[in-house]
Amino acid sequence: MLEHGGNLSAAVTRYGIPLENWLDLSTGINPNHYPIADIPPHQWHQLPNDEDGLVNIAANYYGCQSLLPTSGSQAALQALPNLRSLGTIAMLKPMYQEHAHAWQRCGHQVLSFNDLNDEHILNKADVVLLCNPNNPTGKQFPAQALLSLHAKLASRGGWLVVDEAFMDATPEHSIAQHSHVEGLFVLRSLGKFFGLAGARVGFMLAADEQLKKLQESLGPWTLTGPSRFIAKQALQDTAWQENTRITLKSSSKRLETLLSQYDLKPTAGTALFQYVMTAQAQVLQERLAAKGIWVRLFKEQPALRFGLPNDSGWQLLEDALKSL
Repeated sequence: MLEHGGNLSAAVTRYGIPLENWLDLSTGINPNHYPIADIPPHQWHQLPNDEDGLVNIAANYYGCQSLLPTSGSQAALQALPNLRSLGTIAMLKPMYQEHAHAWQRCGHQVLSFNDLNDEHILNKADVVLLCNPNNPTGKQFPAQALLSLHAKLASRGGWLVVDEAFMDATPEHSIAQHSHVEGLFVLRSLGKFFGLAGARVGFMLAADEQLKKLQESLGPWTLTGPSRFIAKQALQDTAWQENTRITLKSSSKRLETLLSQYDLKPTAGTALFQYVMTAQAQVLQERLAAKGIWVRLFKEQPALRFGLPNDSGWQLLEDALKSL
């Protein structure tokens, strides 16, 4: 199992601080999640209904022609490598490691590339994997650059897989509307922007034929009834979405300013996190943890990722930064 943010149980054991006393900034999840209405009892009693309108609602939200609901984007990215014969996979570095793990586990060769100018790697690839915006660095790729890369890959039967887990705050930069073309796969979920990671709601956006193969691989009832119920509400609540985009942008700027004030100027960020490259990353993570603040550590290219604090967490974070 790979290490992920949100692994507070390990921090509790190591530092001896009770779970309820931690400020968890390690996940990049919206601290103010979408409000969950009362779930009708029949949602727990009956099998999930695939004809409940969720697919159309989600397609309208993402602006795409076809998609498949999955148990978080994790389920989709794990199944995807089985839909291709063994080949060479190029993955952005650094990036969310579950992608590489899934392809390697199925026997594919995974190579790393740093940016879209690394043509000596990209030209070898049967499949290219990247996150946009990237997780954890926050790097963003222009839609046209990604579509150009896809065209090159598709001309030789290749695929482009784009994980847009952090795209909801800036939907104008998404390539979801192009996902119906052959060889393009876009992953989305309700975990980050909507703050509903526990509902495990994700979507694969792709051409119909590929979605049929993925559905066969995943089997029936990929989402629970309650999760489908919540997802439909969240995806249709445009007022909440618009307000949240404004709030997250403001909060992210506030976090950038706060970190910079204490000599931790972010290299980049998104509406949901700030990424700080520093040679002192491990030392700083330990010092913050000793004060009950859990941030995501990246060791290979030393860096810290800071998610957004909740309302009561801002002062806790600033107090901790002052004493580093």
